[in-house]
Amino acid sequence: MDEAGIEDPGLQAAFEVCRRLHAAHGRTYYLATLLLPRAKRPYVWALYGFARYADEFVDSLTDPHPDALVTWGTAFLDALDTGATQDPVGRAMLTTMRRWDIPRHHVEAFLESMQMDITVTGYPTYADLEHYMYGSAAVIGLQMLPILEPIHPDAAVRARALGEAFQMSNFIRDAGEDLRRGRVYLPLEDLDAFGVTREALAGDVVTAPIRELLRFEIERTRRLYAFAGPGIEMLHPTSRDCVRAAFDLYRGILDQVENADYQVLDRRVSVPLRRRLAVAVPGMRRARVARRDAARRDAARRDCAGG
Repeated sequence: MDEAGIEDPGLQAAFEVCRRLHAAHGRTYYLATLLLPRAKRPYVWALYGFARYADEFVDSLTDPHPDALVTWGTAFLDALDTGATQDPVGRAMLTTMRRWDIPRHHVEAFLESMQMDITVTGYPTYADLEHYMYGSAAVIGLQMLPILEPIHPDAAVRARALGEAFQMSNFIRDAGEDLRRGRVYLPLEDLDAFGVTREALAGDVVTAPIRELLRFEIERTRRLYAFAGPGIEMLHPTSRDCVRAAFDLYRGILDQVENADYQVLDRRVSVPLRRRLAVAVPGMRRARVARRDAARRDAARRDCAGG
């Protein structure tokens, strides 16, 4: 955290809370962040910790507390006005937003989508789902973007698509778990097109129509990845390996669903550890080289500026 300029012990403790949330609940994403320069990692922990902390109010299978989400979210928006909060997750997020000039409206959109989970149990069309995903996923990619230091103006639209691709991968993998929360994140128009009902999904048996529905959603999600992929090269060289690792691992969720014959209603598939390591270890080597090369370029520019 010293390398990130986070020196106050209380603030360091706030970022550590976020790091633990990230490490415990977002193993794939946390692994990818280890490929970033040390000075940037705490700020990514804060973004994830904030999102996860809010999400748990409505997504906990054992102790959901939706009213607390509204109270907590309102308190954080107030903190953006006052400039201070005692909540550790909020404090780390507030510091991150200041450091990287993250717009308030991204957080407002995120909290709006989280509050939709309190009352909305399904989305009639994909356009309706996209509205939800803008706040729940796309703005997460847009919040990350300043930290990743884009070098091309089209990086934003690619980052938004990547956030949606990650979210759709989770929706497909977690279809059964989400049903137990009373929600369906696959568009109802798609269920109708394949002759699938909510009751059929709740039966935990992957029938032929359900299999075709999941196959359709996987192909749609792969198109999102295909569009988002070129955005990796639009980032600072020291950021690319982090995003490439997350890209490969989240996209791998779709492969695992297929390998499991689409059995996602009564179980949760995951990317095997050997696959995560096969992506992360070479990525770490490339990331070290990228950081070294960037340091040399910066030193050369300073020498030139110094005359």
